[in-house]
This record gives sequence, structure tokens and C-alpha cells, in this order.
Amino acid sequence: MKILFVEDDDKIVDFVLKKLMSAGFAVDRAADGEEGVSLALYERYDVMIVDIMLPRVDGIDLIKQIRAENINTPVIILSAKDRVSDRVRGLEAGADDYLTKPFAFSELLAKIQALIRRATGTTESSTLSYGDLVMDLFKREVRSKKKRPNH
Repeated sequence: MKILFVEDDDKIVDFVLKKLMSAGFAVDRAADGEEGVSLALYERYDVMIVDIMLPRVDGIDLIKQIRAENINTPVIILSAKDRVSDRVRGLEAGADDYLTKPFAFSELLAKIQALIRRATGTTESSTLSYGDLVMDLFKREVRSKKKRPNH
């Protein structure tokens, strides 16, 4: 799965990139809205994560531009703008979801997974089972169904 992350704050970028890559995603980063539009027009992504307050082209205009080009990639806005009117404006521009900063990475990851399931029409779980083993593909964890004896 491939994600486009459009964010100009390097601290947030470092944190989110590490977490997304450790969750198994390939991630391209754009540091401004203009670069984000360019990448979105020429690459295929499974999800885009877009800040609103970006240099050159803001996140709202970025979303409007890609939607005008019939790019239907699911978009999550990740922004410090937390007023209801900001969220409504982002969703009306064509975003599929909105998450305010500061945020929990687990919530961002759950939103990404939900949008991918919806976009691909998959209702399947992210787990595989074999015998007593269960592997969570998104969390990259393996556990046993066997109960441990009490000592």
C-alpha cells in the first residue's frame, strides 16, 4: 500500500513516516501543496494524508485540484485547525476524513485502514490464521490462540 503524505512540519513528518513505514506502508512525502498536487497527478496512491496550512498551495486547494482531475484517492486531512467550520470546509472540499493535531498515531492508522477497506471494497479482517497462530497484517504481530497454563 502506498501513501502520499503532504506535510511541511519536519517533526511530524519524521514521526509519521517512521510509524507508517514500520506498519508496512510505502510513503512519498511532499513538503508543500504544489509538490503534493504534482505527485498526486502522476502517481497512484491508496491514501493521501494532507495538512491544510501548507506553503505554495494550501491543503484545501490541493484537494479541490485533485478532485477536479477525477482523482478519487481517499484523503485524510491532518491539521491543527480544529474548529467545526474548518472540518466542514475540509470535508466539503473533498476530504474523506479529518484528524486534528495533536493526534494518536493509532487513530490515524485506523482511519487509513478504514479508508483502504472502503476504497477497495474489502470487508475482510487484517488477520490471517493458521492453526493456533494469528497474524495481524497491519500491526505486523503474531500471537498464539493457545491459552497459557497458569503456574
